[in-house]
Amino acid sequence: MEKIWEFFENLNELVYVADADTYEFIYMNRKALSICGLTSLEQTKGKKCYEVLQNASAPCEICNNRELVPGQFKEWRYYNPVYNRHILVKDTIIEMNGRRLRIEFSVDISADTQQKEIIRDYQNREALINEALRMAMQAPDPDTSLKIAIEYLGKALGGERVYIFEKNAEGNDDNTYEWVASGVTPEKDNLQNVPAKVCEGWYRIFAENRCVVVRDVEDIKTKNPLQYEMLKQQNVSSVTEVPLYEDGKIIGFYGVDNPPAEALSYISNMLQIMGHFIESMLKMRNLVRNLQRMSYLDQLTQIGNRYAMVEYMENRKADESIGIVYGDITGLKRVNDAEGHAAGDRLILSACTCMKEAFGDAYELFRIGGDELLAICAGIDEADFQERVAKLKEIMAGSSVNMAVGADWKKDSATGVNAVMAAAEARMYEDKAAYYKRAGIDRRR
Repeated sequence: MEKIWEFFENLNELVYVADADTYEFIYMNRKALSICGLTSLEQTKGKKCYEVLQNASAPCEICNNRELVPGQFKEWRYYNPVYNRHILVKDTIIEMNGRRLRIEFSVDISADTQQKEIIRDYQNREALINEALRMAMQAPDPDTSLKIAIEYLGKALGGERVYIFEKNAEGNDDNTYEWVASGVTPEKDNLQNVPAKVCEGWYRIFAENRCVVVRDVEDIKTKNPLQYEMLKQQNVSSVTEVPLYEDGKIIGFYGVDNPPAEALSYISNMLQIMGHFIESMLKMRNLVRNLQRMSYLDQLTQIGNRYAMVEYMENRKADESIGIVYGDITGLKRVNDAEGHAAGDRLILSACTCMKEAFGDAYELFRIGGDELLAICAGIDEADFQERVAKLKEIMAGSSVNMAVGADWKKDSATGVNAVMAAAEARMYEDKAAYYKRAGIDRRR
């Protein structure tokens, strides 16, 4: 469990974990401890979350534990009198070792709130930007918040296109969000993995804490021909760009194409005002994605868990064929009891490796219980399915894994998919009983 919390330890956001049923405090990261005036996690030992976070003697009236479900996130914001901060909050539930754990991570938006007070004093376009902030912060998820924000910016600032570019793992630039005015051709799909050398001139300017304002792209034709060609292909004649940061490091930029020429400098200022909101939403989005991955991923095997399986089944194409393989690792309890849980974990990983070799290249794998693995093969023909089931058994025969296997296939899964699952499970139990009989093992013992 400690390894999971290590992921949150040095985040600049506030993170805490508590038992959703008993309110017992489990974890706070370094930032949260600091905000609460604590120096170590030991100081929270034996305390309830509402005692530490709200200075209360009973569960909070605003507690939303009953509303939280695994794999879904509830976003809200409020003023915390203990922190003396305006907080933007994301909550979810994960299940671990039979416990329902509430994970909450928060972003301090006190500075944002103060900035909004300033924006309220502005008129005309500034008022529209304030509305963009209000609407964006009410959105159910950070992706939607970002889309709302750039749409409002585009309309308020009179641009033809507003977009966000982010550095990818290769060091190139991806256009991750885009809004275009009516009649303007979207460019997002054409601007993925843009070579770093195309925008390197802009990044040099960003590194000097300056924004980019290009009043006429013809001015950069000689100085930066690669960038000139990219902009001309998009029918861009003028542009303003503002850098985006995370922990002091430039992670990308966002900007407006073809805004009113007389307002370019003004628009640059407006983009800078909005910049820290965009940065906060990007950070929140990344945290949500990581939590989603944790919520739907089995931590040991790194394949989907039961929640991932349920969501996959709900979103599958209902009219395609389906094959389901149900595997139960025989003897796991004996290994855990006799050799320890580390040996049991190795056995589970070996069984998962067998499943991956037989099915993982094209189909979905899930761990739905301590010793239960599932392969769901959507759109597979019966011959291929049976061949893969036979391959699984061959792979297991050549390894140290004993796994009872049951399989069933149906041409049309529009109806009766539960019957396919039940038939695969029933055949697995038949295979399991036959194994124990062959081995002369009395399962009652």
